[in-house]
Amino acid sequence: MLCLFDLDGTLIDSQAGISACIRHALTKLGVPSPADLRAWIGPPLRHNFAPLLGGDAERVEAAVAYYHERFTTLGWREHSIYPGVEDMMVALHAAGHRLAVVTSKPRQHAQPIVQALPFGHHFEKLYGPHPSSPHSEKASMIAAALADFGAAPQETVMIGDRRFDMEGALANAVAGIGVLWGFGSREELEAAGAQVVIEHPAHLPAYLDAFLPPA
Repeated sequence: MLCLFDLDGTLIDSQAGISACIRHALTKLGVPSPADLRAWIGPPLRHNFAPLLGGDAERVEAAVAYYHERFTTLGWREHSIYPGVEDMMVALHAAGHRLAVVTSKPRQHAQPIVQALPFGHHFEKLYGPHPSSPHSEKASMIAAALADFGAAPQETVMIGDRRFDMEGALANAVAGIGVLWGFGSREELEAAGAQVVIEHPAHLPAYLDAFLPPA
């Protein structure tokens, strides 16, 4: 089985770093920051900055640049691994599943994070959009993973915590597995087409063994 993992909200709790970088960007532009930034984790940055900045494309790009300015030096380190995730990844690798990361975070930011994870060496590939892209691109990145691994959709799962992960899976006829320890809700994930929603990392290996055995 090819297992594709979202990064933020699925493998790591990155709320502290992302929130700090968003506040840094908005402060630079003299714009008050929303009190609750949980909903910002998952969608592309431009998607979230645009409404606060009146849709001004130049200011949106400035906000993204300020965000990256802080993330490159500090933000990428400000995260923690969710309890149970490391054991989950070790179990999946030992069972022979092939693993890759598919994230909305630009590859240049995701790569040092994945490399620093204690289980990061188990991932064969990392897919992330170019920093200039305004889109999540989950669907196109999942399609690229299927091609790179030579995997059939029925032999692949996409695991993530937001609707973008499930929508990308659905667009490629791949099973979407939603997780509840991240930033999305059961309602969001099921509405987006999740085949199953799990509450703890320990449940994933058993689910794959029981219902989606490796080819």
